[in-house]
Amino acid sequence: MRNRVALVGYAHTQVVRHADRPLGAQAVETARAAIADAGLRLDQIDGFVSSSLLPSAGGRAAEDGVSTVSSAWLAQHLGVEPRYVAGFDGIGQITGSVGMAVNAVASGAADYVLLHRALHNPAGKYHANPMRQASGPLQWTAPQGFFGPLAMIALPYNEYLQRYGARRESMAAVVVEARKNGARIPWSYWHGRPLSTDEYLEAPSLFDPVCRYDCDIPVDGVAAFVFTSAERAKDLPHPPVYVAGYAAGAPARQRLPLHWPLDDILDGGAHTARRLWEQAGITADQVDLPQVYDGFSSFVWFWLEVLGFCPPGEAHRFVESGGIDSDRPDAIPALSGGGALGNGRMHGIPQMLECYLQLSRRAGDRQRDNATIGLACHSSPHFGGAVVYSAEAF
Repeated sequence: MRNRVALVGYAHTQVVRHADRPLGAQAVETARAAIADAGLRLDQIDGFVSSSLLPSAGGRAAEDGVSTVSSAWLAQHLGVEPRYVAGFDGIGQITGSVGMAVNAVASGAADYVLLHRALHNPAGKYHANPMRQASGPLQWTAPQGFFGPLAMIALPYNEYLQRYGARRESMAAVVVEARKNGARIPWSYWHGRPLSTDEYLEAPSLFDPVCRYDCDIPVDGVAAFVFTSAERAKDLPHPPVYVAGYAAGAPARQRLPLHWPLDDILDGGAHTARRLWEQAGITADQVDLPQVYDGFSSFVWFWLEVLGFCPPGEAHRFVESGGIDSDRPDAIPALSGGGALGNGRMHGIPQMLECYLQLSRRAGDRQRDNATIGLACHSSPHFGGAVVYSAEAF
């Protein structure tokens, strides 16, 4: 599959806390804009993929077109009759969606595939626990307060702090970097609003040691991308960005719900990275533009280490010394697109979009010179995945 399929167009809404239009209406409009951006007609799109999800731990019901948007719903409301419609439901949702789009084009199941991600932020408390009783495996965690993503990430974050002697000042460098870059992006929720180290350190703790700014803010937003074959991409208006390879995490060890020990994350992530480099046919030192996932700030440390950008246990020192400062020519620009912390909770879309914009030379004032190979990471290293993109077929 290497370099046989390319990204050829995109569209993105403004990222807001609560949109004044239904999610489905935004998705239809964004899909049309992405198709036009690719220089295509609506009737040429014959494939749709997504990984629709209502990202809330509050037990709210998912309603297609309202709180989520599936591939089938979008195709239907665009008024087309595609040959291929699929939704990914597994480990590494964005990675899985990209893989489905690539496989559909490479196999001939579709000529032009639209991939979209639509995120909704329901009103009310995002992590409210609606359970009145806990059964099954949850009976061993929820009654003790171990519920939701904050508890899940606080465990390995604490493990890392204690094992490697890391400090919260080092994590401040992660969040300040993400917000600095997000503040430069017009569609970002944090546009024009960088964060200082003092503001980070003074923020209230939510689930020790996780503070408010360690979490990406829930938002409404939609992004869409168009994929086609490398051969067809030559006739379209924008420079193509090729998919060089991808890999997703394997099922983790059997654990209680949301039990993510640090060793599971790092060991599983190392396996993901090995599969990624093997499929893409490159090594970490060939990547010009790594975009690591940061739905929680500690994921940045974990990804940097499993990918081999710094030694195990050294990511906190690496970051604090300016190792990911995108304004430094000798640094790794791991959050140059702002990530989730700098844009809002768009999952892995900011990472994917930054790779596309930079490698297709469409990043405007933010354009980085000589970026030819990008890497977009999604979710946790052991539970998500990563995609390698290239400006040139190799």
